[in-house]
Amino acid sequence: MDQIDRKILAELQSDARLTLTELADRIGLSLSPCHRRVHALEKSGAIQGYRACIDYRKLGLTFSAIVFVTLSESNKQLVQIFEDALLTIPEVISAERLFGTPDYILHIITKDLSSFQKLYDEQLSSLSCVKKLTSTIVMKDIFQGKKASYPVF
Repeated sequence: MDQIDRKILAELQSDARLTLTELADRIGLSLSPCHRRVHALEKSGAIQGYRACIDYRKLGLTFSAIVFVTLSESNKQLVQIFEDALLTIPEVISAERLFGTPDYILHIITKDLSSFQKLYDEQLSSLSCVKKLTSTIVMKDIFQGKKASYPVF
C-alpha cells in the first residue's frame, strides 16, 4: 500500500460513484494503471464493496437508538448464535463486538419509539444468549461515515 493507493481509497470513500477516468484524473494517473490499482485493491480485500449512503429520515425511519448487549456467556457458540441472529434484523444498521463489558454495541433505526420497543421486546430480549440490554436514544446525527475516511499521509 503506497501513497497512490491511499489517494485512491480516499477519493473512493469520498465518492464511490467516480468513473475510473475521473478517479485517474484526481490522483494523477493514466486510466490503465488506475484501473489495475483499483482492481488490485478490490482483489486484496482492501476495497470490500461500494454502498449507497441512505438518509433514513427520508424513508420515515426517524427513531435511532444505541443498544449495549451483554451475553449470558461469551463462548464461541453463543457468540455465533447472537451474531447470526443480528443478521436477520434489518433495523440493526451496525453492530460491533467489544472487549470487556458490554459485549456488543448496536445502532438501531426504526420509524418510532413504539417500533423500537417492539423490536427490543420481541427480538432482542427474546434471544436466549442475551443476559442484559441497555439502550439510549440518539439525540442528533452529526455525521455518518464521512469522518471515517482513510487517512492520506
